[in-house]
Amino acid sequence: MKPISAAIFAGLLLAAAAAPSMGLTQVPQANADAMTDPAMKRAEVLAFIGVKPGDKVADIVAGRFVRALSAAVGPNGKVYAVMPAEVIKAHPEVEGMLKAGAAAPGSNIVVLTDPINATALPKGLDAVFIRQNYHDLYDKFMGPADVPAFNKAVYAALKPGGVYVILDHAAAPGAPANVTETLHRIDIATVKADLAKAGFKLDGESAILANPADDHSKMVFNPAIRGKTDQFLLRFRKPR
Repeated sequence: MKPISAAIFAGLLLAAAAAPSMGLTQVPQANADAMTDPAMKRAEVLAFIGVKPGDKVADIVAGRFVRALSAAVGPNGKVYAVMPAEVIKAHPEVEGMLKAGAAAPGSNIVVLTDPINATALPKGLDAVFIRQNYHDLYDKFMGPADVPAFNKAVYAALKPGGVYVILDHAAAPGAPANVTETLHRIDIATVKADLAKAGFKLDGESAILANPADDHSKMVFNPAIRGKTDQFLLRFRKPR
């Protein structure tokens, strides 16, 4: 499998580099991704997910971990780069660049561009990963999404024993629902409750991206905290 070229991969990062008004993730550097920015803790995050060669993985609102996941699953694996139609509507250039990356010789990436409420994930996935964008499911620009239905679709797509891993910006405990719009954060308790309702079992938590100095009061794009937010990492498993 040949590596994705830098020019093509620049397109894969556009989703993560979208304007703050879209509610998408913060950007530490214009061309940084998990392969080049140690702050993203690539090895630790991949180990937490449990990605291995030959796996089939979906990356929801694909961006900073596409190359890392692609390399981890290898030539016999597959990465489904899910870019919801709602994101493409705001940034139409993303679709062409993503598809150019997927069309590169030897690529193991498949691009999916359905609307968020009609996301057609393939069956038998080993893992589904959503980085810094679970909170966006609740935001206006994403529809908002039917969150319970989306989580049930993920559950149905995963093979028994498969994992759903969510990395996001932490809100203060008990924070109101509107912090997903105002601060681009989400209460970890909300995520846990959502996934329990969908039938998942909490299988692991990691503090590798935690930052106790973040008091959860600032919007994630605030220069004082941008790139240094307190982030939680949760792994949920579909029962066997």
